[in-house]
Amino acid sequence: MRLLPRIERRLLAAALLLAACTAPAWAFGVHDLMALLARQQKGEARFTEQRYVRGVDGPLQSAGVLSFEAPDKLVRRTLSPRPDSMSVEGNQLVMQRGGRTRTTTLDSMPEVMGMIEAMRGTLMGNAPQLQRYFRTKLSGDEKGWALDLDPIDPALAAQVRSLRISGRGGEVLGVEMEFIGGDRSVMTIVPGRGTP
Repeated sequence: MRLLPRIERRLLAAALLLAACTAPAWAFGVHDLMALLARQQKGEARFTEQRYVRGVDGPLQSAGVLSFEAPDKLVRRTLSPRPDSMSVEGNQLVMQRGGRTRTTTLDSMPEVMGMIEAMRGTLMGNAPQLQRYFRTKLSGDEKGWALDLDPIDPALAAQVRSLRISGRGGEVLGVEMEFIGGDRSVMTIVPGRGTP
């Protein structure tokens, strides 16, 4: 009778040791990522973008500079092929192209709002803001992560199928957006020297 409990104890100890060795000590989650991203209050980066449009051979390419300043200012200046800019602060959207300026509200343009809120929410490390508009799914770890965003807002979901923001540590290095109808955009981001 004494032998059986000793064997059971050894088996239980072996099972616990095996479970401890195979279970991750710490899983990298959305809140961990948001904490890393929230450390950076402002930054500037270069971008290149390829936009794939149905009916057009090859991607449309552009390049320029992105800048962000907490809490909610985001500027995209395209330098090539034609200079233009888009600046958002709060709900105000200002677009400039060819010497003309247009000012409107962000919520009047759902597809632009989706990109802006995805970027601002990510750059601010604001999970509740992101989850107001998107279902979030994170893969990877601090050394290389991808945040998949599926729109839940009906106006946004009518324009945008999905977004994927990728990066390393507290840096955003890429944004991929797929639109309803098959068009998509792939942006590669290179943080500037002044970016922490």
